[in-house]
Amino acid sequence: MDKSGDKGVSIKDIAREAGVSIATVSRVLNRGEGAGPEVRSRVLEIVERLGYRPNVSARALSGRRNYLIGALFLRLGGYHYLGEVQLGATRACRRAGYHLLVEQIESADGMPSPEALAAFVRSAAFDGLILTPPLSDDPHLLAAIEDAAIPYVRLAPNSDEARSPYVWMDDQGAAREQTLALWDLGHRRIAYIDGPAGHRAAVRRKAGYLAAMTERGVSVPSAWIAQGDFFGMSGFNATEALLALEPAPTAIFAGNDEMAIGALAAAAKHRVAVPERLSVVGFDNAPGGETSWPPLTTVHQPIAEMAEAAVDMLIGGFGDRRFRARVQERKLDYRLVRRQSAARAPSDIHLAP
Repeated sequence: MDKSGDKGVSIKDIAREAGVSIATVSRVLNRGEGAGPEVRSRVLEIVERLGYRPNVSARALSGRRNYLIGALFLRLGGYHYLGEVQLGATRACRRAGYHLLVEQIESADGMPSPEALAAFVRSAAFDGLILTPPLSDDPHLLAAIEDAAIPYVRLAPNSDEARSPYVWMDDQGAAREQTLALWDLGHRRIAYIDGPAGHRAAVRRKAGYLAAMTERGVSVPSAWIAQGDFFGMSGFNATEALLALEPAPTAIFAGNDEMAIGALAAAAKHRVAVPERLSVVGFDNAPGGETSWPPLTTVHQPIAEMAEAAVDMLIGGFGDRRFRARVQERKLDYRLVRRQSAARAPSDIHLAP
C-alpha cells in the first residue's frame, strides 16, 4: 500500500478528510468495487484538491499491475497530433496514478511483421493501450493485442467499431461544414488536398468535402483533388500543381493544417494573394496555423480531450471482463475557427460551377 504521495500527502490523510476507511480510498484509487458513486466522487475530489500522487513503483510491487499505459503511433513526427495526444493522455494518467509511455511502431524498414508485433506486445509491460490512427485499424496489431489479453481503446477507428471501445469526432461532418463555409463565401472552384491513403481522418475529411460539393450540384473534377501526406511539403507541392490549373481554384481546402501552411507558402512563392485571390483553409487547429500569415482558418479537433477520454475509458474498464463486450464510444465536438486566410471569392470570378 502507498505510504505517501509526491507532495507528502498520505492515503491516511485522504481517508480522514473523506471520512472513510483507508481500504475504501485504496479501492477508489485502484478502480476496485465496493465504493459507491458518491464516495468515489468525494474521494477523487479530495485527491485532486490535496494534490495526492500515488507512489506508482510501490503499487506495482503488488504484482497486480505495472501502472503503465502505452500510446502507440505509426510515426513520431510531422504534425502536432502526437503532442496533443500526449498532453491529454498524460493528464488522465496522472489523475489515476499511472505513467504514460509513447511507442513508435513503424521503423525505418516500415511496419514490423505480424510475428514481430506479437513479440513486442507479449514483452511489453503495459496494463492497457491507446491506439492512434492508422494503427487503430491495423489487423495484425489488433490481433496481437487481443491474443495478449491487453485492454485497449482506439482513437478514431475507420471500421469495425464494435471491436473495442473508441473515441471519435465527426471528421466528415466537419469537412462538409468547412467546404460549405467556402461556398457561402462565393467560392465555386474549391480544390482539396487529400491526406495519406487509408488514414481514417483523411478518408472521412475527403468524403465530407465531396458530400458538400455534391449537395451544391458540383461534380468534382479529379484535377481538383491533389494528393498529400499530412506533412507540409506535400501541401506546398500540391498547391503548386493546383495553381497551374486553367482556371485555377479560388479556394483550397487542405486536409490538415500542416498541408494548409504548405499551401500558404506556395501561394506566396507564386505571388498569389491570400485571401484576396485565393482562400486557404485547413483542419486540426494546430499551433502553427495561428501564427502563419495570414492566420489560418481551420477546424478545431479536440485531440487532447479525445486522448484524455480514451485513457479514462481504458482505466475505468480495468478489472471488468465485459470491457470489450460492452463496447463504449465517446463522440467529441468540433468547431470552425475563422481567421484571415479565407474571404469572399474575388468579385471578378463568375459564380457558376
